Amino acid sequence: MKLLTFTRSLATQAAKLPNIKTFKIYRWNPDTPEIKPTMKSYQLDLNQTGPMVLDALLKIKNEQDPTLTLRRSCREGICGSCAMNIGGRNTLACLCKIDTDSKKDLKIYPLPHMYIVRDLVPDLTHFYKQYKSIKPYLQIDESKLPERENIQSVEDRAKLDGLYECILCACCSTSCPSYWWNQQEYLGPAVLMQAYRWMIDSRDTATNLRKEMLQNSMSLYRCHTIMNCSKTCPKGLNPGGAIAEIKKSMAFD
Repeated sequence: MKLLTFTRSLATQAAKLPNIKTFKIYRWNPDTPEIKPTMKSYQLDLNQTGPMVLDALLKIKNEQDPTLTLRRSCREGICGSCAMNIGGRNTLACLCKIDTDSKKDLKIYPLPHMYIVRDLVPDLTHFYKQYKSIKPYLQIDESKLPERENIQSVEDRAKLDGLYECILCACCSTSCPSYWWNQQEYLGPAVLMQAYRWMIDSRDTATNLRKEMLQNSMSLYRCHTIMNCSKTCPKGLNPGGAIAEIKKSMAFD
């Protein structure tokens, strides 16, 4: 009985031992532009921190440094607000588990090759303008309007699976070298996947107009099938595959 009690006591003590991990976070303040961006280190006891990177960031902000700036909202991988580069990969902080190896520092940056508003917050103004440019909504010829509901078959609806789930977090576009260098003209993986989503929607009658908009050397054809986009998507989608389908339809239809 004494041995069992002693063993439990050792296990309890081991569980309470701090597991300190260092988080190195990109910091930049636009109010002091003369100061270059830096990586600031913070230490957290993982035994006192939630399992996700977003938990760690919020704990740092709430308990250590209230000036740390980041976007976050749903905590469920739905809104895409907390997209950032974590450990060298673009992902969502709310879905990214903390590596519990305390010997390894975790480096956190904003999404790459974007203008930065502050700290971990990228400026997505241009990204949203590109999304708006593809007219991401049903376009229907008034002469073909149905008398009642615009019905879609189960088979046609299934074609949209793997496309409509995109949350526009921009992880894929900001992982694409072609988008890094040509983002003023190249639409990028996220926007092109959404363009394809509307092109193949059986209820939409503007497919030809959508194709015409992409029929130039930059909007679509800067994609070189590197596939970083599909590899990094936190929702497991395949933007590279969607772009390939657009190219195929442009070539053979």
